[in-house]
Amino acid sequence: MSLPVYRDRDCDLSLIAASKVLIIGYGSQGRTHALNVRDSGVAQVKVALKEGSKTRVKAESDGFEIVTVSDGVLWADVIVVLTSDEAHQRLFADEIAPQLRENQALIFAHGLSVNFGLVVPPAGVDVLLVSPKGIGPRIRDIYVAGEGVFCLFAVHQDASGRAKVLGLSYAAALGCGRKGILETTMKDECESDLFGEQVVLCGGTRELVTSGFQTLVDAGYPPEVAWFETCYELKLVVDLLWELGMSGGFGKISNTAEYGAYLTGPRIINDSSKAEMAGVLKDVQSGAFVKRLMSDFDAGSPDLNARRKALNGNLLDATKAYLDGVANG
Repeated sequence: MSLPVYRDRDCDLSLIAASKVLIIGYGSQGRTHALNVRDSGVAQVKVALKEGSKTRVKAESDGFEIVTVSDGVLWADVIVVLTSDEAHQRLFADEIAPQLRENQALIFAHGLSVNFGLVVPPAGVDVLLVSPKGIGPRIRDIYVAGEGVFCLFAVHQDASGRAKVLGLSYAAALGCGRKGILETTMKDECESDLFGEQVVLCGGTRELVTSGFQTLVDAGYPPEVAWFETCYELKLVVDLLWELGMSGGFGKISNTAEYGAYLTGPRIINDSSKAEMAGVLKDVQSGAFVKRLMSDFDAGSPDLNARRKALNGNLLDATKAYLDGVANG
């Protein structure tokens, strides 16, 4: 365990409070960042949105001045890029880079666009990663409750000589100093994040749950029973592992479940599975995944949209909807 960890006592909140902060984007993360830093004492916060943005009304109702990206960059000291990863390349080239000046700070919540060269900041600006670990609305709820979430932090480029202290100040304004700000690199954050999403959190979990569910249904078990045993109870087990760790969580489940897990887990996640995981990591590290992502995005996202469409109307979701109706009477 070697990553440096910073907390509120290590951060000078006055640095970000004295800065003009531009939040680009007002989605899940953008709204949370804007509200949290304002509530932490940053008086000068503006939100940059594209023309016709669906979140404009929400940002205005929250009391923020809305500006264009170009005008916002001209005004700001600190520019926080919180749009989707795929949009960064064009956004930076067309609207951010032409207005940048020396000693401004660029903050990203994810290192993808910088790590893989979609965005190449000029030498005269600070470039930072401030990545709170959580879904935007949940981060906001935790902040309002007086607590915080862990944050991954990195200084990618220090042009001003004060990038680190400014970045820590911003992370503290998000509430992360209440929990812990861990210093890493954009490369490590970005590549491990992509791998985790694809292999465990989203890709792996989705396939495991749906395949387990379908195996039971195909064998003649009722969908309702299959849903409870492969999806509903997943949260209960994950919560135990999250709260107590692997050994602590296993200490709370039945002997039957524990013994079965030891015997069967390696049959499902076996040498073949691990070889595929290594292949996924290689695709992430080499940039092959990002190249495919951007190729699809540049073409209008036909592959992503087709896969989204194919996901709709599946039996697992229909079963959940039915049981939700039962629960609600």
